[in-house]
Amino acid sequence: MAVLDPDALIEQRPIRASLAEVSALVRPIRVEPLLNLEWSRAVEPTGPIGAARRPSQTRRAWIHRAPESQVVSLFEAVRATGAQVSAPWWLRALAAGRLQSRMGGFAVEDQVSELLDRRAGWAYMPWAGAGEDGYWEYVPPEEDAADLPLMPTTVQFTDRHQGWLDVIVAHEGRLPEPMSIAGPTGLRAELELLEKR
Repeated sequence: MAVLDPDALIEQRPIRASLAEVSALVRPIRVEPLLNLEWSRAVEPTGPIGAARRPSQTRRAWIHRAPESQVVSLFEAVRATGAQVSAPWWLRALAAGRLQSRMGGFAVEDQVSELLDRRAGWAYMPWAGAGEDGYWEYVPPEEDAADLPLMPTTVQFTDRHQGWLDVIVAHEGRLPEPMSIAGPTGLRAELELLEKR
């Protein structure tokens, strides 16, 4: 019995194809970036934060405890993809070079907490999305609440300016422009006026 060499049946000739023909035959491999997934895991807190009464009780994600340089690097890499990036105010300020350190941001949050936690009517609202900032709301006692606007006065942390605080005064209808506050000291000076609005 004769055994045929399978290669002997194939015509030996060089393959010539244009780049366009090869491109038509080869499907490009599409690799989706995993940075967005990595970021969502980086900002996800360990455990629920719904009962938090101050920002310090929400600092339970990788971005709060990992080396600061790694946190900033990952944030900048995700932002470079053009994706919408949920990040706390202090990280945006830190990446922009306007805040010296993450601990400096935490100190601002803690000073605001010390100030507002002692006053009646102020409550911390931690229910923002993962990576977003919580905020403080002022709701006066019931006897003073008869003619209150629908939306209460709100103190928000911001990276818009180096006072790090914005106030949205109590309102109905259209959202008013945020009022810039010069940090915890400026907030202390404005509190009585804000609580009367």
